[in-house]
Amino acid sequence: MVLDLFYFDRVARSKNILVILGATDRRAPQGFAPIAIGLMLALIHLITIPVTNTSVNPARSTEPALVVGLFGNTELFSQIWLFWIAPILGAIAAGFFYRAVFESSDSNIANPN
Repeated sequence: MVLDLFYFDRVARSKNILVILGATDRRAPQGFAPIAIGLMLALIHLITIPVTNTSVNPARSTEPALVVGLFGNTELFSQIWLFWIAPILGAIAAGFFYRAVFESSDSNIANPN
């Protein structure tokens, strides 16, 4: 079950990062990035909160787990790794995927001019 949730969160974060990379690419229409990113963030919340109780921001998951853990309930703290490792791995996977599939040979991220 935990590995299913791990995979689910990783895939959700990968999709989120792909949208961010695509919307902010210099080839994308200017001015639409906030709309695309906001809609994707809303979609991630609508899909993942009922499944994994994700907060999309790992810091928002860490603070309550730490506070509850101080009072002896370590169940939440034992799951906190899921909210840190899955998004990081998802973002790394999305970055490699975007570069491999969508980057053209003439585009240069470091120096777009």
